[in-house]
Amino acid sequence: MSELLFGVAGVPKGARGTSSEAGVDRVRELGLDAIELAWVRGARMGEEAARSLGEHARRRGVLLTAHAAYYINLNAETKEKRAKSRNYILQAARTGALCGVRSVVFHAASYMGRDPEDAYRVVKDQVEEVAGILREEGNPVTLRPETTGKPSQFGSLEEVLRLCAEVEGLAPCIDLAHLHARSGGAFNSYEEFVEALRRVEEALGREALKDLHIHLSGISYTSKGERKHLMLSDSDLHYGKVLEALCRLGVRGVVICESPDQAADAQLLQHTYRELCGSG
Repeated sequence: MSELLFGVAGVPKGARGTSSEAGVDRVRELGLDAIELAWVRGARMGEEAARSLGEHARRRGVLLTAHAAYYINLNAETKEKRAKSRNYILQAARTGALCGVRSVVFHAASYMGRDPEDAYRVVKDQVEEVAGILREEGNPVTLRPETTGKPSQFGSLEEVLRLCAEVEGLAPCIDLAHLHARSGGAFNSYEEFVEALRRVEEALGREALKDLHIHLSGISYTSKGERKHLMLSDSDLHYGKVLEALCRLGVRGVVICESPDQAADAQLLQHTYRELCGSG
């Protein structure tokens, strides 16, 4: 991508209705660039509706991404539950392709008491199966495992980057608020943000920083990790340092805001980024 775009997760406040089309229109009214479709209970959209949404977003110049169901756990204890999780990802990617969605983000798994390395092998096997099916179907959507906010969840930066390096068709979703919460309040300086981005580059190449998918919001946490999303102004996350790191390293792609009032914070991020980078 040629620039860093800013958008929201789900239909933002102030939209004229609750439809995804209304969300697209509101995003454009606000001067934002993207919307992440919140398919957190599954991608329940017919083919005609999906194609119509995709055409509407193209006409409005709004980038679409999607978030797959929250129920996914590729490290589940039974084969049946793992199969359901694979199907949630396949469903989101297939519907997403009809919409023209660029990426599908998903939370891969919980450790379920397993050793992290054992959990990694199970998750990798499941993701390889999904990615292989989508390649056979000619599906162009990029699957993006997300860094997670709790140490009990699969999704450290190291795990996500390793998975993306070892499985064809994957790229990371770097949730910087989650990494802050996962660390119990560390991971909050310019130097640490730069280091994380350098690790992306080292694992996946410079091209990964030219098409990076980022989640950013305020967040509250305990010693066990993430509690809930907050407005940036109510959080101790140094979002300005995040944006400075993105600017200095020339990162391109999309930043999706998940704050409670996602549009307001997305505009704040966009404005702050442009001030730091001397653009807009």
